Amino acid sequence: MGAQKTVLISGAGIGGPTLAFWLKAAGFAPVVVEQAPHLRRGGYVIDFWGMGYDLAERMGLIGDVNRAGYHVKELRVVNGGGKRIAGFGTRVFSELTGGRYVTVRRSELSRLLFERAKDGSETIFGNTIAALEQAADHVEVQFADGSRRRFDLVIGADGLHSVVRGLAFGPQEQFETSLGYMVAAFAAQGYQPRDEDVYVMYCEPGRMLGRVTLRDDRSLFLFVFAVDSARLPTDLAAQKAMLRTEFGDGGWETPRILDALKATQELYFDRVSQIKMPCWSKGRVTLIGDAAFCVSLLAGQGSALAMTAAYVLAGELAKANGNHAEAFANYESILRDYVIGKQKGAERFASAFAPKTRWGLFFRNQVLNVAAIPGLARLMLGRDIVDKLALPDYQRVFAQGHTSN
Repeated sequence: MGAQKTVLISGAGIGGPTLAFWLKAAGFAPVVVEQAPHLRRGGYVIDFWGMGYDLAERMGLIGDVNRAGYHVKELRVVNGGGKRIAGFGTRVFSELTGGRYVTVRRSELSRLLFERAKDGSETIFGNTIAALEQAADHVEVQFADGSRRRFDLVIGADGLHSVVRGLAFGPQEQFETSLGYMVAAFAAQGYQPRDEDVYVMYCEPGRMLGRVTLRDDRSLFLFVFAVDSARLPTDLAAQKAMLRTEFGDGGWETPRILDALKATQELYFDRVSQIKMPCWSKGRVTLIGDAAFCVSLLAGQGSALAMTAAYVLAGELAKANGNHAEAFANYESILRDYVIGKQKGAERFASAFAPKTRWGLFFRNQVLNVAAIPGLARLMLGRDIVDKLALPDYQRVFAQGHTSN
């Protein structure tokens, strides 16, 4: 490939470190820039399976992921008195994934990926891209701190609210489709009760409150609630106030959870949206993960899709010997139909978290109970859970790229 091509990656979440790892294997020189001053902590847990699990294995990380993760034994829906009214055990996921799944904090997965990728990659924390200017043979990047650098390629791995997408493609509202919900998550110390290895959900029409136990006597709480066109509050006080307004009259453990919310300084809060773009690339700039095709947080596969996109993009760049136009086209050709299918599945799945009517809640609960019957899980949920895309094998081109530079 000649001289190492420099690739600036915006975002040190899931897709960014994964891309840096595989680009380094392919002989590129990746640089990751992250707006936050350090890796993000807190947030929510994800169910990790399918191609993300396979890629973690290829990266030599699956043992660490399983040790860091949780093996939840039950999804339990309760009524206002805490009595179980619906749910299923882990044999459902075992049936769908062959036992290859784990529940892990997204921030912990990000940390493991970053640690795996940081050797041989430059990382810049506490900065972001302020401007992009594309030329025939490079991209001129101006950073928020005023510094300027040139890169061969720029990749946006910076999530739903992507800076790179905004600079290269246009405002977010051109591409964002709201699914009609907002979501928030936080963790608290010493909360009681603790149902070990159980994800507990309490639902009322248009809203859901869930909790799951973590290590070190911590509990994680997830809020999902329906909205029409509410603006996203950006400061912590306004976010907490919105949750109190939306859940203030809730039953079950809602008052105690809202009381625990008061002390937190780390609250994840965002819209439940999808990103749909006619093209993921423009010149020497392309996007991966939520920046390109957010399926929505409630779909449960955003991290795996980001890792998959990172792997395929790096592999296609290696195959094309650095010819970005060819690689970008192939990357999109391989993944677009698959992603569209995942987005359609996510639209069906999102409403299951917080059905907006009592009839919808009743029907959802019956579906969960029926899905617990052996053999029916694959029939009812398989099309949205089981991956139908075979991961390409780039081992040969990665090895060639790695040894040629």
